[in-house]
Amino acid sequence: MPGMADPRFERSVVLVCAHTEEGAMGLVLNRPLPEIDFGDLLEQLGIETDATARRIEVRFGGPVEPGRGFVLHNVPEHGDDPEGRLRIGRTLAMTTTRDILEDLAHGHGPASAVLALGYAGWGPGQLESEMLQNGWLTGEGAEDLIFGAAHHDKWQIALRAQGIDPSLLSAAAGRA
Repeated sequence: MPGMADPRFERSVVLVCAHTEEGAMGLVLNRPLPEIDFGDLLEQLGIETDATARRIEVRFGGPVEPGRGFVLHNVPEHGDDPEGRLRIGRTLAMTTTRDILEDLAHGHGPASAVLALGYAGWGPGQLESEMLQNGWLTGEGAEDLIFGAAHHDKWQIALRAQGIDPSLLSAAAGRA
């Protein structure tokens, strides 16, 4: 929402991946890290690539543990989720294991994928409190918001998908 006090999240579109009594965790979708090359990251991890290696985008996932990587990707609607994979809805998952990086390095793996470095995290009740303070607006995730490259426009696209004109939003909140 406008007026977000934390500049790291100003005009951010965040996919909430997990939300429990212990807190919430999400990945920022619209902050690319063009200075970080996926191939260079694989090399640093000692993962050899071949000519079929996939080139996936690297993004800022959030300020918590920025050295930790999360692969956000599509999955079949039905099937088992191996260890290290968190299913998010029916056809989306987040994987934290080296296996998926090795698959991508050899031209395999999911059809759509991005690598997020770091994540957004909230303690118990923190996200709910920020929502009550008009810090966040919720909506449904869409593949173009998750995997699309129009990062500069994602915030406006997300709002318009909810029927909201971004120019009419106010940072002031109230309750009746």
